[in-house]
Amino acid sequence: MLLSLKTEANLLRISGIILIFAVQIVNMKKSFLLSFCVALLFSSCAHEYNAVYKSTDPEYKYEFAKELFAKGKFGNAIPLLQELVTIQKGTENGQECLYMLAKAEYGMKDYEAASETFRKYYQSYPKGIYAEMAQFNIGQCLYESTPEPRLDQTPTIAAIQAYQDYLDLFPDGKMKEVAQNRMFELQDKLVKKEFLNAKLYYNLGSYFGNCTSGGNNYEACIITAQNAINDYPYSKLREDFAILIMKSKYELAQMSIEQKKVQRFQDAEDECYGFINQYPDSKERKTAEAYIKKCKQYAKD
Repeated sequence: MLLSLKTEANLLRISGIILIFAVQIVNMKKSFLLSFCVALLFSSCAHEYNAVYKSTDPEYKYEFAKELFAKGKFGNAIPLLQELVTIQKGTENGQECLYMLAKAEYGMKDYEAASETFRKYYQSYPKGIYAEMAQFNIGQCLYESTPEPRLDQTPTIAAIQAYQDYLDLFPDGKMKEVAQNRMFELQDKLVKKEFLNAKLYYNLGSYFGNCTSGGNNYEACIITAQNAINDYPYSKLREDFAILIMKSKYELAQMSIEQKKVQRFQDAEDECYGFINQYPDSKERKTAEAYIKKCKQYAKD
């Protein structure tokens, strides 16, 4: 009886192994079949694409390029559209091909090429059916290429100008609100850049290694922050700039030669009073009050 049970258990175990092995074989066959079908499909698509690319029928190429574009196959559509732009130049299809080419380049995240193609479209077809969106998308491409605030902001300035050009050309355009919001966003990036510059000068403090042309870091911080406040009076960082100015003026007075200390401590004291009047609930109010006390103490001494 015991032997029979063991035999039955072994048979069940063997049967299970065979079943697992059989399932694996079936899955392998399915996987192979699927891979074969996919390879066949790609081979078929590649063959069709090559046939279209070599074709001398511009209408055939145009329709195929449109189909690729509609499916989001921008990488395949671009070579056909580049050829069609030249072949179809001056025709209604040529106008659409140029705009699709710009959109395809944008879809491939080649923003530099896309911005130039959108610009070319507007220059070639200023009254075209896509003229407004082409002009807007010049700014959009530049917007996508703008760097983080710590880096050079030349592309950001170019993007702001492109959006401004759109608003000047299409004051009532359908993308007016988007363009305005983008400009505000980009201006915030420029303000952030100026704040980082001013803060860097403040942090460098009394270090003179970078002051090869005279002056010092606290003076540079004050000038940078004051210019930013003048250029961007409604910035969210206005108070932060004011804090840097106040602190820099006090530190500048501290490190000044005796002949300049009285004047600079007075300037720092006036700055602190002005700061408290403008930002009475500031987190740095106590700092301002402490500076005033120290400035007055120096005047007494």
